[in-house]
Amino acid sequence: MAKTQDHPNQYGFVFEAPTVASAPAELAGLERQISRAAAEILKTDERSREVLAAEISVLLDEDVSRAMLDAYASPARDGHKVIMSRFLALVAVTGRHDVLDRIMREIGAAVLVGEEVHTARIGQIDAQIARLNKERQRLKVIAPLIRGGESQ
Repeated sequence: MAKTQDHPNQYGFVFEAPTVASAPAELAGLERQISRAAAEILKTDERSREVLAAEISVLLDEDVSRAMLDAYASPARDGHKVIMSRFLALVAVTGRHDVLDRIMREIGAAVLVGEEVHTARIGQIDAQIARLNKERQRLKVIAPLIRGGESQ
């Protein structure tokens, strides 16, 4: 039976700045969240786990089996924690950057995908231009006229 895909190639970016995790135990349970995220990705992808395992294996150049994916997707199996490289490969293979973004926001970061980084750079440049324009306006008020070169 084909699996349903809740978010087909859809990435809804949230524009609120994430808060950096710093309080005691603020990241407690993060491994379970990552396991649930892996389960969500596996459940919503139309490909079989064998196919996903093969694609991850090729991407990482290491052996990843369906049984490993099953174990990673089970929060109850504490002995099978998701290795970050394999979780990231799962995200890359499935294109589920939205799930990765939710995990990253737990630590105070956000995900930009591919050329979206150019959009962020435009925002940074606009902020720099605004700061320089503000400084220019401030200086125009106090800057004296330069009279050099005028004949007396």
